[in-house]
Amino acid sequence: MRYSICLSYDGSAFCGWQIQPHSPSVQEAVEGALSRLLGRPVAVTGAGRTDTSVNASRYVAHFEYDGTLPFEASDFIYKLNAILPRQVAVHSVLPADEDFHARFSARKRSYTYFIHRQKDPFVAAFSWQCGYPDLDFDAMNKACKHLLGTHDFSCFEKTGTDNKTSICTISEAFWAPYTPSHIQVMAPEAGSVPEILRTSGPRPSHSFGAGPSHSCGHGRPQISGTEPAFGTRQYWYFRVSADRFLRNMVRAIVGSLIEVGRGKHEPEWISELIATGTRGDAGESVPGHALFLNRVEY
Repeated sequence: MRYSICLSYDGSAFCGWQIQPHSPSVQEAVEGALSRLLGRPVAVTGAGRTDTSVNASRYVAHFEYDGTLPFEASDFIYKLNAILPRQVAVHSVLPADEDFHARFSARKRSYTYFIHRQKDPFVAAFSWQCGYPDLDFDAMNKACKHLLGTHDFSCFEKTGTDNKTSICTISEAFWAPYTPSHIQVMAPEAGSVPEILRTSGPRPSHSFGAGPSHSCGHGRPQISGTEPAFGTRQYWYFRVSADRFLRNMVRAIVGSLIEVGRGKHEPEWISELIATGTRGDAGESVPGHALFLNRVEY
């Protein structure tokens, strides 16, 4: 019988999803836990590869097991999570149709990449501190429009891969600001700036973070008695959805969009890259720890 399994993982301890010689992988950890719990070797097929240190939320996989599972669903998940390393959490294990395939049945996948514009130890593990000044997110979102549609995206693909085709269809791509949960919960309300940071004279020349009236990267943000100590537009995410992704594709796209935001290229450069560019022409790959495979649709 075929079962689907939904899980999330912190990729920092793994070489990616797929089993690799001499390196720990998520697939190996899940197969080992299932095999131990079921008392026989179990092979697991995932929705797709993720690179070293890349994370996943609600990742989907499937496995075969003859008969019904030996425990109630809640007990099975509890026992499985007890065996798995702390970086991997299983959410559900459900019977699936015999023709269901975690990889080939998927119609769309979505990735999210997180960046922060000021030093913050509470997001550093899962977000990239992008310190380039004056990033133009309007230009970056204009550039995103050139990604949409069906194209050959080999300019964003890691060299040396053996894909039969580099054609993908991107249906969604955009940048948006967000507020991390620790700021929502712990940051003081607007206006309640610690007394030591207040000033009755001219504003200080140093920056503690932008308030709500400042857009990210435009001028030097200053703190005042009516602005929170943490900027509300210092945290951004990039979301992209497609029918399939190439190896290293999202990280290369983010790196290229950052170049647009820095003013090194116009938004139309993305179209030129896709039409005639190579991997060497595109931007550098950004770090993998801030990338999440966050949704797989069937």
